Amino acid sequence: MDSELAKQIEETVLEVLKNSDMDSTTEFQVRKAASQQLGIDLSEPARKKLVRNVVQTYLEEQQAKAEAANEEGEPEQVEEEAEEEGSDDDKKKKKKGAKEFDDEGDLIICRLSEKRRVTLTEFRGKSLVSIREYYKKDGKELPSSKGISLTSEQWSNFSKNVPAIEKAIKKLEGRL
Repeated sequence: MDSELAKQIEETVLEVLKNSDMDSTTEFQVRKAASQQLGIDLSEPARKKLVRNVVQTYLEEQQAKAEAANEEGEPEQVEEEAEEEGSDDDKKKKKKGAKEFDDEGDLIICRLSEKRRVTLTEFRGKSLVSIREYYKKDGKELPSSKGISLTSEQWSNFSKNVPAIEKAIKKLEGRL
């Protein structure tokens, strides 16, 4: 991506951020709005990463301003944003109050084991909950084909039935 396009994307993302309700706006919404304004697809990995970095920098600046205002006794104007993310070096470490993202830019909800995790990802404009095994290649953790991705409707149906699943597990364990 050339520097002129990167600068144009950065300026558009900042404009969208400044005109957004930071209590309810997500990174996806910012990226989608900037994509529409620019007329280009920003979900491509390099562009997505650029948008994420711009959003992160913006949020860190707003948080620093709010902290400085609090130290001076002024009322806080900007709350810590839920979309705050770790830097590339911090992605593997979960910070208190910060969200963790994988190398592909997907939100890591939880790690079930060293190789398994639950992520929130976007595919063809749809949000998916993905429970998947990961493997390491060239220093990156990549998703394997071993796993399942559920639409929000499927996830909702599954989560409503978790108590019945837990009950069945306890019943089975009682037989053993």
